[in-house]
Parts: sequence; structure tokens; C-alpha cells
Amino acid sequence: MKAKKFYQQLYFQVIIAITAGILLGRFYPELGEKMKPLGDGFIKLVKMIIAPVIFITLTLGIAHMTDLKKVGRIAIKAMIYFFTFSTLALIIGLIVGNLLQPGHGLNIDPATLSGDVSQYQQKAHDTTLTGFMMNIIPETLFSPLVGENILQVLLVAILMGVALVLTKEKSQKVTDFLQDLSTPIFKIVHMLMKLAPIGAFGAMAFTIGKYGLHSVLNLIFLVGTFYITSILFVVLVLGAVAWYNGFSIFKLMFYLKEELLLVLGTSSSESALPGIMEKLEKAGCSRAIVGLVVPTGYSFNLDGTNIYMTLASLFIAQALNIHLPLDKQLMLLLVAMLSSKGAAGVTGAGFVTLAATLAVVPEIPIAGMTLILGIDKFMSECRALTNVIGNSVATVVVANWENQLDKTQLQYCLDHPTEIEKKLEV
Repeated sequence: MKAKKFYQQLYFQVIIAITAGILLGRFYPELGEKMKPLGDGFIKLVKMIIAPVIFITLTLGIAHMTDLKKVGRIAIKAMIYFFTFSTLALIIGLIVGNLLQPGHGLNIDPATLSGDVSQYQQKAHDTTLTGFMMNIIPETLFSPLVGENILQVLLVAILMGVALVLTKEKSQKVTDFLQDLSTPIFKIVHMLMKLAPIGAFGAMAFTIGKYGLHSVLNLIFLVGTFYITSILFVVLVLGAVAWYNGFSIFKLMFYLKEELLLVLGTSSSESALPGIMEKLEKAGCSRAIVGLVVPTGYSFNLDGTNIYMTLASLFIAQALNIHLPLDKQLMLLLVAMLSSKGAAGVTGAGFVTLAATLAVVPEIPIAGMTLILGIDKFMSECRALTNVIGNSVATVVVANWENQLDKTQLQYCLDHPTEIEKKLEV
């Protein structure tokens, strides 16, 4: 197979598109803002295919398993992993916030705060545990396939997969049909990914055009602290986990470079979900593991969002000269642990979970969120990237725990990412 020129590689095209978007937004902000439909349109196209990809991958993964106890065991292990590392991310955010104190010295009077955060307050208020659980149940068996609630798709896919196993002799044709359907579905994914540079260009041009690079300068310390903390979490914490399980975090990130650049350009982790699932399965993780862990992790394993929540909460408190003793900080940590799960699947979950957390900690006024409203967009890319990397590592680790990881195939894919990329496009 003939090797592609460097300018034909998707990751190179996305880098050029992001750079062009930044330049357009910086020097022609009004025109940059008008590029918003390009980014929004691309994300809508990707969301269109997410439900079928998850449904087919997970349903077939379970259908090909003979022992249904394995499915339950995988789910339990995945949740243990998610809870452990999500909590660790919250703790790290709390420690860094106390050590560096990015909000110290701003001396802002709470009475002077202005800005509209009511939409986030309302979403946070509406996000209750009961409402969250009820929202997992779809209206009909097939309605999740035309919606955008990932957890509903997971529920239906698990039920269908289990039903196919229990009726294997009579439902083999259904399994074969889904297997055949997976080929054109993933072909659609590849077709849509060709538009990734256009989507990344539009999203980045709009972001810089609307908010401007200058808006981040007065709060650059908070943004820098968040980025450095997230990088250290990925390199040290997730890197150690990857090393313990026999693979390199850096090689994994390079293997997933197209998807990570897409997340960087669009600020949406969902834009990379179909590609991540396909590549992890190609890298030796079993289809059942990929189908269950990746989508569930998108709702429950939000490492980047958790670091952001505790760091942002402490920043607001420090900026307003509000002293939070250790017991209040621990309360903040516990509330954040619950609210981060309760807002799973909610659009703009990062800001919504922050609003839900501050609502339960009366010492910090919710109006303080206006301090970071302008720069939240600049932190969303880092949140999404950290979340995606965390979920990718989680999938490989859970597959390894379950002995459903082809380590030889994984190593080959990590050592020859370009070759795998060409095979996937065929």
C-alpha cells in the first residue's frame, strides 16, 4: 500500500486548519465568528453516527460472548476504575489549587459580580439523582438510536446483546445482519472524518473571533495552572497506569493523534468517539470491552472535568477572599464527586457540574462563576482532551484485567500507527 504524503495525512490537515482558524479569528474576528456553522455542522454530523456505532459495537460484543457473567464483571471493574481515577483527579485539583492559589491577590468584591449564569444554575437544579436514573430509560426500544443520550443507547445495546445470547439459535440472522451493517456504518465514519479539518477550522475561528486571545490574558495563571495540572495527571498518573499495564501513554496518544487533534480543534470529546472506538478495537481490545467502557467512560470517567471543578471552585473562593477550611474543602470534594456523576450526559457538563457543586457549598457564591465564564471556552479543550485520553487508557486497562487484550496486536498498532491508519481507511 502506497504511503501517503505528509500533507495528505488527516492530522496534518487538522493542524493546518486549527492554525488558520486562530489566525482568522485573531485578525478578522467578525469573519471568524461567522465560521461557527462549520464547526457546529461537523459536530452534528458526528453526533448523527454516534448512537449506531455504540449500539452495533456493544451489541455485537456481548452477542459474541458466551458467558454473560463476564459482561457484569466488566461493568463492575470499569466502574471501580472510573470512581478511583475520577476521585484522584478531584484530589489533585484540590492540592494544586491550594499550593499555587491562582485566584490569590485578585481581591474581588462579590457585590460587584455581574454576568448571566442562570442557564447553568437551572440545569444544575434540574439534575437530581432520581431524574438522572429515570433519564436512562428511553421512551421506546429504538428511540435512543435517533437521540443523543449515550446512556440510553448503552442500556438498549446491553439488553439487545443479552437477548441475542439467550436466543442464539434463533437469532443468528440478526447477529449476522448487525455484523454486516457495521461495515457501512464505519465507512460513514471514515467519510465524515474527511471533513474534520473544515470543522476544526470553523470552531477555532469562532472561538478566537468571539472571545479573543486578550480575554484569556487576565486569567492566564488559572488557565496555565489547569493545563499544567492536566498534563501532569496524564503523564504521571495515567502514564504510570499505562506502564504498569505494559504500554506507553505517549505511544497511545500518538496512535490516537487524529482523534486528539480533532478534540482540540472542536472542543468536543464526542467528535472523536467513533474513531476512538474503532482504533481501540483495532489495537487488540475486545469489542465488548470497547463498546461498554468507552461510552460509559464518556459519562462517568471525566478526569479533566474533575480537575477543572475543584481548581475552579478554589480559584473563585481565593479571588473573592473567601477562606475555605479543610473540612469545607473536603465537603467540596464529596459534593463534586456526586455532581460530576449526576450531570453525566448533560450538554456543557463542565460548567453545569461546577454550578451544582457551588450550589451545595454556600460559602462560595454561584455568581463567582462569572469570573471564569469568559475563559471557560479556553479550558474546555483541555478538559475534553484529558477526558478522552483517560477513557482510552481505561479501556485498554480493563481489557487487560479481563484478559481480553491482544498485547501483541496492541504493541504492533502502537509501533506502527501510520500503517494502521491506512488499513482503517480502506
